[in-house]
Amino acid sequence: MATNIAKPMKRKGIKGEGAWGYAFIAVALVVFAMFTAYPVVSAFIISLQQYKPLGSTYVGFDNYVATVKDALFWQAMRNTVVYTLLTVPVNLILSMVIAIMILPLRKKTQGFFKGVYYLPVVASGVALSVVWLWIFDPMEGGILNQLIHFFGITNQNWLGSSKTAMFSLVLMSWLSSHGTSIIIYLAGLLGIDDTYYEAAEMDGANFFQKLWHIVVPSLKPATLFLLVTGVIGSFQVFQNAYLMTGGGPNNATTMVGLLIFNNAFTYFEFGKAAAQSLILAVIIAGISVIQFKYAGKDVEY
Repeated sequence: MATNIAKPMKRKGIKGEGAWGYAFIAVALVVFAMFTAYPVVSAFIISLQQYKPLGSTYVGFDNYVATVKDALFWQAMRNTVVYTLLTVPVNLILSMVIAIMILPLRKKTQGFFKGVYYLPVVASGVALSVVWLWIFDPMEGGILNQLIHFFGITNQNWLGSSKTAMFSLVLMSWLSSHGTSIIIYLAGLLGIDDTYYEAAEMDGANFFQKLWHIVVPSLKPATLFLLVTGVIGSFQVFQNAYLMTGGGPNNATTMVGLLIFNNAFTYFEFGKAAAQSLILAVIIAGISVIQFKYAGKDVEY
């Protein structure tokens, strides 16, 4: 009676196209491991310690408990949410409107306005802050105070008053952070087929009807992308608050990013800062998931 002896299967090695594929992604994987995965793991380990350069003490989840009980953390979170709600939607609308206004212009004129609006993106944040400090100067020489004099309003201490400090940062965002969004919206507008507009005109649609029924739906993928990245960026805002107000007055402009920075590099509470940064990361991830779930249902890429 013949018996069949199963032959051992030869394991195929990584050859040919497969080897080249791993070779191409190797650099990206190394960069991800060094600058994303390792810092996250390291931050989690530090968040479980009363961290000191020489000899840390394990404290478990005490830093997380202290953060949840910290009134300043929730004030900073509230300030961040208010800043996000006031800046992100308005910035999206302004960017879309500006892109629609630039679209009919000649290519050279389009290029000029693209450069003008994109220039603040590549300019130094410190240089921009110096300009805005001049604009918000509380003395009569401040540009904004000179402007409101035409309406009979007296000088305002824009950055030194808790009533106007947050508005000042919001106004700064409204007027100086549209370059990337405009470029993306222009690319989306150029991708809309002219036949849609021609069909709408044949049906007697006016400008606003074409805008609502053609432009807005066609730009939904770009809007979702800018919405998600805008919320992520606003929740991580640090530079404006740090350079313009330092979080004051009375913590009226203390954002979560600034609070984490102060805990780490001013008070040297690295464990608490690491715990707060991870909590912030979880909150941002949760908001992003909600945005994709409800705003990205019918979005196709």
